[in-house]
Amino acid sequence: MKEFAYIHDEGTRPAALQTVPLFKTFTEEQLDDVLNSSNLLQCDVGDAIIEEGSIDSRIYILLSGTLEVRVGGKHVVNIARSGEVFGELALVNQDKRLASVVAATKAVCLAVDQKFLQDIHPRDEDPAFYASLYEFVARLIAKKLDSTSRYLGEVERELRDLKASIAAQAKPKAKPAKATRKVVAKAKAAPVVKRKTVRRAVARKR
Repeated sequence: MKEFAYIHDEGTRPAALQTVPLFKTFTEEQLDDVLNSSNLLQCDVGDAIIEEGSIDSRIYILLSGTLEVRVGGKHVVNIARSGEVFGELALVNQDKRLASVVAATKAVCLAVDQKFLQDIHPRDEDPAFYASLYEFVARLIAKKLDSTSRYLGEVERELRDLKASIAAQAKPKAKPAKATRKVVAKAKAAPVVKRKTVRRAVARKR
């Protein structure tokens, strides 16, 4: 993975970043500060952008490619939409990363160092800047929680349907009713009786 300082013309929003929701919450001046504290990551397949268990203060934005989120080495979900933000919990939670994010294809990401942002924008001196930042993060987390809730609801319904199907297949077949068994027995015996009757009739004629 290669990393470069992000360089742009101040006062302009690069085309690749114009659709990023995060940047729409900032003024042009604030955006310049954000981009000046950012690095570009050029990732090859298999490169780990975030490692589970590590401590990392950066927020990431996918610009191109597809990323894979893994927990305990197992695939959880893909990140494939340009402009999608991940690792945002670094803003509100200084604990270890809960998942790994690995490049599934060649990818380009923007890494925003929020510690550097704090140096150039002290919280007590520029509350409006952090109000915009935290408002976006709060909306992003709420959106992800809603998406997760819907996914878990679908999984729960599929699990209920699967349990019902297994139970139906395992249920023993009902024995035929007593009256039905008698009818079946008579039907089986009828041909035998008929054959005996025919043999007796033939014997009499002889």
